[in-house]
Amino acid sequence: MSLTSYEAKDLFQWFTDKEDILVLDVRNEKDFKRFQVESPYPFDMLNVSYYDFMEIEDECVAKVPRGRAVRIVCAQEGSAKYVGEILVKHGFDDVGYLTGGIKTWGNLLVPKVVKESDAYSLYQFIRPGKASCSYGLLSGKEMMIFDPSRNSDFYLNFAGSKGCKIIKTFETHLQADYISGSRVIADKTGAEFFGGSDFEGTNAGCTPLVDRDIHRFSEGDTEVTVIFTPGHTPGSSCFMVNKEYLISGDMIFIDSLGRPDLGGQAVDWAVLLYNSMLMIKKELADDLLILPGHYMDWQEATDDLLFLMDFGTIKKRNESVYNIASKEEFLEYIKTNMRQQPAEYALIRLANGNMEQYDEEKEEELDLGKNECAATAYAKAQKEAQG
Repeated sequence: MSLTSYEAKDLFQWFTDKEDILVLDVRNEKDFKRFQVESPYPFDMLNVSYYDFMEIEDECVAKVPRGRAVRIVCAQEGSAKYVGEILVKHGFDDVGYLTGGIKTWGNLLVPKVVKESDAYSLYQFIRPGKASCSYGLLSGKEMMIFDPSRNSDFYLNFAGSKGCKIIKTFETHLQADYISGSRVIADKTGAEFFGGSDFEGTNAGCTPLVDRDIHRFSEGDTEVTVIFTPGHTPGSSCFMVNKEYLISGDMIFIDSLGRPDLGGQAVDWAVLLYNSMLMIKKELADDLLILPGHYMDWQEATDDLLFLMDFGTIKKRNESVYNIASKEEFLEYIKTNMRQQPAEYALIRLANGNMEQYDEEKEEELDLGKNECAATAYAKAQKEAQG
């Protein structure tokens, strides 16, 4: 019997393989409730604090079922290793601790093939810890990236594994829920960084996007068309790939639309969002495949664990929103479902605009936790549940 280590990618693979494991999270209850590992499929998880293991060891050990593979998670690594040694001492024979702690789960990116053809390859990079998606489009020996996370080395290594050079990186909007990697990737690779009007007045140093502009690779016929969709933010944009796929950022989600209140201008931005909704209903084909910037939970995924759905189905799935008949009714919907945004969002915006820079520890702290970017009936449901 000995203690072993594992990485975040191993944990995700065990989840997708439906392995019989118990996840033991030894962080305090507050941190555990704020952010925890999630799986596409049901699994068993237990939260018993590391401090309790220190003070009441036998009682804590008794809470952990025997005969199971135990995978321990903590904030950084040391606490999980400490608890793992206790369990091994008490006769547990399949115990592992997460190297690097919960932040490695938060930064994990899982590449999934959306399409591979002679013309181009399109990948969705799922970030389970943030419930977000970024994208890579490859043609020939070149790659374009959309909404990358701060885990810049992943994208560089991925491009290298495909024999590609990153030539352009795009932001659908000035992100508030996670620290973007576009500026760093551009600095490291020489790629051109594109962003919308959200970046005006910042120090991000990006090239302004132009509505309906078409971006191409050096060779081939693959086209990326910019479509302005203001509302979630004034500079919100989508990117259409060969009229087959739409990288929709925070405009179109599989469930609902991107909320317009994160910038503190809910009324003005809601009007923009309503107008953008009318525009996409009129202009986008029902068979256009939507690739969202976020998801609410794994129930939205396909059987292949991709977050993708045709626009016609999305409209039917969200007809209570898409069928709103007036700006006034839409604004009432937004007001009814507004909820307080996390305090970190204001700081993340400053980082993404290069107006403030934080050390790695602070970036990790800001970057943890799921997104709250959808305009949903969540707030209204919570109010009704409370009375």
